Amino acid sequence: MKTPLLATAAVILSAGLTLAETTVESCNRTVTFDAPPKRAVSNDVNLTEMMLVLGLADRMVGYTGVSGWKTLDEGMRAGVEELPELSAKYPSKEVLVGADADFFFAGWNYGMKVGGEVTPETLEPFGIKVYELTESCAHIMQKDKSSIDDMYADLMTLGRIFDVEEKASALVDGYRAELSAFSDGLTISTPPRVFVYDSGEDTPFTAGRYAMPTALIEAAGGVNIMDDFDKSWATVTWEEVVERNPEVIVIVNYGEVTAEQKRAFMMSTPAFADLDAVKNDRFVTLEYVEATPGPRNIEAIKTLARAFRAD
Repeated sequence: MKTPLLATAAVILSAGLTLAETTVESCNRTVTFDAPPKRAVSNDVNLTEMMLVLGLADRMVGYTGVSGWKTLDEGMRAGVEELPELSAKYPSKEVLVGADADFFFAGWNYGMKVGGEVTPETLEPFGIKVYELTESCAHIMQKDKSSIDDMYADLMTLGRIFDVEEKASALVDGYRAELSAFSDGLTISTPPRVFVYDSGEDTPFTAGRYAMPTALIEAAGGVNIMDDFDKSWATVTWEEVVERNPEVIVIVNYGEVTAEQKRAFMMSTPAFADLDAVKNDRFVTLEYVEATPGPRNIEAIKTLARAFRAD
């Protein structure tokens, strides 16, 4: 049943047919759907997995932005085996129009760039509606600090858009219960200082206050040393990292440089020798799909919590 805030009209027609007009919030926009999309495209592995856990593969004509940077694990490959990858990296407008898409689930720096060729405004004339990943809204508007609720909100909104609200609610309720059961009785005296190492040797690319790892780290009982960095994913200096002296380093694993290579770089660089995380060899790896908003965030929190409590 559509809520008053999210459904502007619902008219029951004869023969059991329903015409549902649903309006949702997407960053700083409202988007109205006359009916659930039938030819959707998702960008990136994490957004695609949100579509898959909601059982929406049969409403999709493809996905984009995966093989250019990442690999699909066995579970993910099975979920999209019937779907083509329309573009290895960010799609062009022509790719989406050529696929006759009617919906694009993407985000800022997740398939779209501010001022770029593919935006909600440039796709609108072609009848392609866009829902923006909540985490990414920080690139175009003021928003609260990253929270696991951002991921839950995206699942719930997709549920409304595709008229699978009951499934979305059941998933979110299940995730909440799973985390509650896992964390019940877990205590940590002092939250460990944590640095997220995504990539880069000259300067590190990391997660600020608006990126999902900040929420994952806090849910696991730690604190991101860059949680006052007023950005989502961005570059900082190694001097800042050294000054804040992380006790644990979370490595995001994807791309040509492996997690082990990133760890080896930090362990072998003299400038990092006095970092508590390096002295005690306290590294934990999250796959890209775990560190970005999506269903695997639940397991990521568990992984971090175990690492934070390890001797």
